[in-house]
Amino acid sequence: MILRSLAVCLALLAAPLAHAQNMFAPVVDVDGRVVTAFELDQRARMMRLFQAPGDPREAALDALIDERLQLAEARRQGVTVTDEQLAEGKAEFAGRAGLETAEFIQVLAAEGIDETTFDDFVRAGQAWRTIVRQQFGSQAAQLVTPEDVEEAAKAPPQPGLRVLLSEIILPANTPQNAQRSQALLPRLRSISTLPAFASAAREYSASPSRDRGGRLDWLALDELPPQIRNVVQGLQPGEVTPPIEVPNAIALFQLRAIEETDPAQPVIGIDYAAFYIPGGGTGAAAQTIARLDAEVQTCDDLYSVAQGLPAERLQRDTLPPAQIPGDVAVELAQLDPGERSVALSRAGGQTRVYLMLCERLYKTEEELAEIDRNALRDALVNRRVGRQADAYLAELRANATITYP
Repeated sequence: MILRSLAVCLALLAAPLAHAQNMFAPVVDVDGRVVTAFELDQRARMMRLFQAPGDPREAALDALIDERLQLAEARRQGVTVTDEQLAEGKAEFAGRAGLETAEFIQVLAAEGIDETTFDDFVRAGQAWRTIVRQQFGSQAAQLVTPEDVEEAAKAPPQPGLRVLLSEIILPANTPQNAQRSQALLPRLRSISTLPAFASAAREYSASPSRDRGGRLDWLALDELPPQIRNVVQGLQPGEVTPPIEVPNAIALFQLRAIEETDPAQPVIGIDYAAFYIPGGGTGAAAQTIARLDAEVQTCDDLYSVAQGLPAERLQRDTLPPAQIPGDVAVELAQLDPGERSVALSRAGGQTRVYLMLCERLYKTEEELAEIDRNALRDALVNRRVGRQADAYLAELRANATITYP
């Protein structure tokens, strides 16, 4: 009896130890430098938070392999990142989200991401930029001539692109829903025909578009959020994107068609309003939506509706397309000014979103005509440096020994 009790105790003690060992087990070896399961999990969490395109774990593993190669090359060339440079890099990155470093670290912690993961990410990026600048910067600057700048300045505007997409929106607002949705992904990602995707959308999608097989109308590609645009523009008709995480959901898109449009003024900002309606799918929420449809003609009308309510019930923002949450951006891309959507929800489906497009903002004719030659030259140099850096990293990968234990 005593021996049996001792065996049980040892088994219970061994379980968390085995889990800890598994978390620090290597998942890939890059020239003798391993990436652990813990690092992969942490980076995948960060990829989800940043709404990076594609599967978060695949993207995380690919990035970590690149960073092992970049840091190894930095050591070979004697490139180091000081504590001061690291702090500056973290502050700059946090500033892109409008946050101080400490605030950004709190956001990471809330998602279970350790600060050292952020440090490693920033350090690798800074070291690689130093290598690229030293190796290619001056050469690229010499190769871009004044004639190149003038030719680029006189080039006609590029045609725009618009796409026909179908969507499947899988709920992930609770752990149970997220688990069920994840289980469906292998089947949905294997779809290669339009009818099969439409059938799956009718069966599984949580979006109102399910009633029309997930089909969306034509969307301007440059109005889609980057995490969707970057994936969609690489598809062939019939192909399906990897899973893309949006608030409370997992989205998959199938490309039905893509075509060029006449050159258009670039959208630099979108003015939109969101009125939050408690009650989810209740009759009371439906009555509120019907009342808004009857009373609201413009975004400004929502202010009178929200009068006397808590300030957080009405949100109005003017943001560049890239800074708008992914699910909101997709809905806005389907609207004309003054139109609304009630397809979205928040708080696990308990709050309906009455989303309204107020206005799209474009550059003025004067701004379009005024070309900053210095900025254009910098863009040409950066483009050339970027191509050289990509080729250099591809060469490092080709020469590396990468194994998966």
